[in-house]
Amino acid sequence: MSFEIQELHDIIRVIILLSGKRRVRKSILKEQINKICEPYTFIEASDLDRTLMKMVSEGLIQVKGDDVQLTKQGLELSREWRRLFLKREPVIETVAGITDGSTTGLAIIISTFIAGLTVKATLFTALLTLITVALTNFSSFLLGGITEDLADINTLQKLINHSLSDIPDRRERERSFKLTERLFNLIQIEIRKSNVYSAILCSAVTLLSGGIPVAIYLFLTGVLGLSFSLALIGLTLCIFLAIYRSKVMRIHWKTILLETIMIVLIAVVASLLISIV
Repeated sequence: MSFEIQELHDIIRVIILLSGKRRVRKSILKEQINKICEPYTFIEASDLDRTLMKMVSEGLIQVKGDDVQLTKQGLELSREWRRLFLKREPVIETVAGITDGSTTGLAIIISTFIAGLTVKATLFTALLTLITVALTNFSSFLLGGITEDLADINTLQKLINHSLSDIPDRRERERSFKLTERLFNLIQIEIRKSNVYSAILCSAVTLLSGGIPVAIYLFLTGVLGLSFSLALIGLTLCIFLAIYRSKVMRIHWKTILLETIMIVLIAVVASLLISIV
């Protein structure tokens, strides 16, 4: 089994894996490929059959009659291709939202407690600050994410086209180029949708992770509210976020925990110094 894309059947295999469906009928797969090829149909039924036979020999699928089912190995490879092409892995969005929201909430709570602001003034400050941070994250992930992801995809398309240029048969090489071009056109549309989702997710996580501790602080008031809100932020940053990042990055949780604490402390101290000045 190869992870490379060197011929037409490799592209068809990627399309099958990108569908993400565990079980599907051959006729539906042919319709999906024809839809990608529109308005020109240049993929034949024999191309799909040869690709399926090759995927069976690689242990990626099982074919029973007209049904095509991904194996465990096929599902794992499908997830990797979807991560590579469609960018649907909301790790950065979640981490950024929790970090920015919790850090902002922590700075708001400490600064308003020291300043002795009223509930109304604290609420106004919290809403204004959290909404500003959430909107900043939204615009950053939407514009920056689309720009970066589309640049990566364009680079990937050029590398694949370079690999396909070695196909000796001219007709099959041209069909491969056409299918690749139309596949990447659809991928770019999906990436734009994925970036809108990422921007919304990051903004929502930012508001929730910062708003909930502030709400607890305002509801309980005084030292009790301060204690509970700080405890919640500490648990979120030092346990959930550290464990989550440790699992994703495959680094020991103690290293991630120390890194998280240092980053949050620097951010909070800087925020407090700016508010005092």
